[in-house]
Amino acid sequence: MGSEFATSVAVRIRGKPLDDILARAAQNLFDRIDGPMAIRLVIQPIIGTILAPRDGIKDASRHDPPYGLSLLLEPEHRGHRLRDGWRSIRKVFFVALGVDVVYQLVQLRWVYLGEALIIAQIVALVPYFLIRGPVNRITRMLRR
Repeated sequence: MGSEFATSVAVRIRGKPLDDILARAAQNLFDRIDGPMAIRLVIQPIIGTILAPRDGIKDASRHDPPYGLSLLLEPEHRGHRLRDGWRSIRKVFFVALGVDVVYQLVQLRWVYLGEALIIAQIVALVPYFLIRGPVNRITRMLRR
């Protein structure tokens, strides 16, 4: 009886089962890898990778702790650190978002904002966050 109830109360968004929406989103996300405009999946992470060392070196000169570590371990400074990171990366994020929206309009003839936000985060923010902290540590070690 429990499984019958669960299947009859399936989550629906605008009349479509959530499973269908998630399956479409996953398919659309993986189709971006080798589809048209795939070069953006290389160029945009490179831009985030270029900005991260600049900010990591600034952090080291201000004697700030590594970026990701400070976000996790210093809640009193988290807001300031997030604003600082956002100020540095927001242009790249919005360019990534805009390019993905254009891709969707050309390829899918529709805009799925959730998918565009996921792609923008992956191609712009992830490389930035992964590189900024280690650059800070390396710079501090070299300056000793």
